[in-house]
Amino acid sequence: MRASYFLFLLLFLPIGRLLLAQISPPGLGEAHTADWFAIGLRQKFDSVQDGGWQSMSYIGLGRKSNPNNYNPFFKSAIWVVNQEFYCQVQHWQLSLALSYRRQDEYADRTPYAHENPATKQEFRLSSRLSYAFSKGRIKFVPTLRQEFRKFYAPDFHNTSENYQLRTRFRWQLAMIIDRSKRHKITTSAEQLFSISKKTNPRAWTNFGYRESRLALYYSYSPKFLPLVFSVGYMGNIVGWAQLHVVHHFAFDIVVENPFGSLRRHKGK
Repeated sequence: MRASYFLFLLLFLPIGRLLLAQISPPGLGEAHTADWFAIGLRQKFDSVQDGGWQSMSYIGLGRKSNPNNYNPFFKSAIWVVNQEFYCQVQHWQLSLALSYRRQDEYADRTPYAHENPATKQEFRLSSRLSYAFSKGRIKFVPTLRQEFRKFYAPDFHNTSENYQLRTRFRWQLAMIIDRSKRHKITTSAEQLFSISKKTNPRAWTNFGYRESRLALYYSYSPKFLPLVFSVGYMGNIVGWAQLHVVHHFAFDIVVENPFGSLRRHKGK
């Protein structure tokens, strides 16, 4: 099983995801299948065509199946509010983001009922650094992302995991597939490593590999509307010695530049 996983991962390592209009699903824990819907707003702060500051805001909702069924809409899983600011200078892109997440907590044994407490809150501060290699209609982008995650119970008491430091490495390939630059295919591979501080006992876990996320997306940008529609699949491979794969199906809509010019620089 581990050998087949590494073969699959190596096939995806050269390809990744930078299509900025696309909103990737989060990991949702134990399940067979999951769904993710998000709506976002991207706004440029200046008229620089290939750079400058931009804002990306979105709200997302996820549901998932039990580990013993395949209905991705079976039960609530998470809702997310995210705000990101990023600046692009030539081939480099730097971003800072703040996120609030409220995730349902379920037992890992049948009947997979809610834990007590039933939900967990998360406040996340993150930054990422990317470099884009472009050739014609193809863009390849490696990305390093650092995250600080603080967890709370619904009453804002600490949970068993107090906070976490997480490092993410992502390889991404975005390809325009038509001359009008309205259709794009994006693939990605991302590996996640982390270390956590426990509440009781007050101890650190070991820093190490936790999971991988492999994704394939199709995006469409209508000619006369400032919108981008994206539909895709993400396989969340959790664990190391014993692998578990959760199949995510995602759909998102992004409104582009609603407070400025509707002109979009497609293919950039």
